[in-house]
Amino acid sequence: MATCGRGCVPAVRFCQRLNRLKTLDDDLMVTSMKRCLTMVDLALLGVGGMVGSGLYVLTGTVAKDTAGPAVVLSFLIAGIASLMAALCYAEFGARVPRTGSAYMFTYVSCGEIWAFLIGWNVVLEYMIGGAAVARAWSGYLDSMFNHTIQNYTENHIMKWNVPYIAHYPDLLAAGILVVATIFITFGVRVSSWLNHIFSAVSLVVILFILVFGFVLADPVNWSQKEGGFAPFGVSGVMAGTATCFYAFVGFDVIAASSEEAKNPQRAIPMATAISLCMAATAYILVSTVLTLMVPWHSLDPNSALSDAFFRRGYSWAGYIVAVGSICAMNTVLLSNLFSLPRIVYAMAEDGLFFAFFAKVNPVTKVPVNAILVFGLLMAVMALIFDLEALVQFLSIGTLLAYTFVAASVIVLRFQPEKEKTSSKANSTTSPNTNYNPEPSPEASESQIIAQDSGELKEYESFSDKLQLVEMQKTRERSAPGVLKARWEPYLGRVLGNFEPGEVVAFSVLAVMVSSVSLCAVFVFGSNQLQLPTWSFAVLIVVFGSTFLLSLVVIYAHEPHINTKTFQVPLVPFIPGASILMNVFLMLKLSPMTWIRFTVWVAAGLLVYFGYGIWHSKEGLRELQPKDMAARYVVLPSGSLVETVQSVQPNGHGDASALHTTPSPAQSAEEQQAKR
Repeated sequence: MATCGRGCVPAVRFCQRLNRLKTLDDDLMVTSMKRCLTMVDLALLGVGGMVGSGLYVLTGTVAKDTAGPAVVLSFLIAGIASLMAALCYAEFGARVPRTGSAYMFTYVSCGEIWAFLIGWNVVLEYMIGGAAVARAWSGYLDSMFNHTIQNYTENHIMKWNVPYIAHYPDLLAAGILVVATIFITFGVRVSSWLNHIFSAVSLVVILFILVFGFVLADPVNWSQKEGGFAPFGVSGVMAGTATCFYAFVGFDVIAASSEEAKNPQRAIPMATAISLCMAATAYILVSTVLTLMVPWHSLDPNSALSDAFFRRGYSWAGYIVAVGSICAMNTVLLSNLFSLPRIVYAMAEDGLFFAFFAKVNPVTKVPVNAILVFGLLMAVMALIFDLEALVQFLSIGTLLAYTFVAASVIVLRFQPEKEKTSSKANSTTSPNTNYNPEPSPEASESQIIAQDSGELKEYESFSDKLQLVEMQKTRERSAPGVLKARWEPYLGRVLGNFEPGEVVAFSVLAVMVSSVSLCAVFVFGSNQLQLPTWSFAVLIVVFGSTFLLSLVVIYAHEPHINTKTFQVPLVPFIPGASILMNVFLMLKLSPMTWIRFTVWVAAGLLVYFGYGIWHSKEGLRELQPKDMAARYVVLPSGSLVETVQSVQPNGHGDASALHTTPSPAQSAEEQQAKR
């Protein structure tokens, strides 16, 4: 057993290195970046990230092929589901106002390797998303000019016939990305004002669509004559919800900008809620107008809004819609180019990615190296790859990030606070400080005890001491991660002996496993697995009960109450529902997406084990000498002398000078004790 124990030590230490948490600075507001973004700036960034080409394309596609006029309900349900994930981001953005978004949140709560993998996948998602939007931007503009750009490129420049590669190099898409990258390098204020301009134009066009569209609305298009409001039934509404959920991807740009917000504790939650409500309202109203203007089954999926106005005899309105569409795509491009370099910068700043990307320009206060390199990589992807090949690789990294952020909210909410030890406290006491070893009569009759408020109070009687003990027990029972008092009669015998937060951590793991199992049965049980009805029902009941029971066990513990920053309500139920929704959507993705995910994760592990684990600042911090440790020596007379010893990584250290200078009587007693 001893040999096995010694042999397991390296493996345990290796696992501890993989799961080490990020240590946050005492003052999270100090940064090398420029804190200049207001709540309005952040809200418009969020709106720009969500209200893009999906408003002009996705509404018509879902209405015609999936849900009919009930696409309104699909957007409503998708908006509520997105709100659950957005609230989790808002809590972290306010509590940890550092750039890095989901990567940073996972590093603080789950561990280093999980944070790296989240950041690694989100980086690819942003690159693919930006390239796909640029490609759509180019195609939309080219269609307005009868595909003149495409024909000229294929006939006079180059044409390819390679799978997953575009038929021609899209120079326009690559060019717009290069120009946008250059503007992003000018600083956060320039990026913000550009986003303001494009967002304002886009919102004006949306307002035009709503006003003019409701004038042209015809309720007959929702009647049974045209198929009814929900021609595809409830299943069509839910299938449309899964597609519409991706329309709200982009609010995480607000959390990614928290290190550049003036007042992140207030601005991040408010901006997240405002931007999500504005985006959901826009999607719901535009889809309502669209399906009331023309019958849903006659919509053109590629340009539904423009075609709807054209069919009602207002072809000139199509050009206004085109301007709004291009401006909306520009805001999404800026959102991707704004968020991507900051996540790369956060990873490089922590030592997990190449230090070249951690440099911040002293003038513009932005990570210029990360912006230029990844902006150019995004332009190359838009130049070479086809739009369909890019889109099929989207979403899995974002959904995985949403899942880990929701789990992190639960973990941190019930995690006990770690006591901060600092050597500064020891060094503040001078070696020459006089100390009276003999207790005074007053001190012998009373006990000085420090309260939580920092005040001193005397307890002179035995009953007062008993009262103090009861107060300490009450505080321990109400500490985060401890079983609530009202649940102790039911669960105390089973869960009462665990360390604070330990049961919650295991329960979060059970929530993740049961949600994956439950969604797998729902998605694959009937078709791929061909389960009998009875086994399908049994598995649903077992995994569903495990999921709910795990949430109840978490709820039975004391949470951490923080009134200074925003907190997600109804924890763990809202994050748990978000986890279930995200896992369900991930399992609905195509097998090709999972193959891409596996290959990209394998490449990320090579980078982490080849570079990140060796240059991690948390790892280097572990190699530094620890804080000063205090030792107390009791002399024969009963007096107490404190010494301080530096604790080195190998466990050896030299004793430093005494904090208290003993009296001559004490010195004599020490010499007598040594003899």
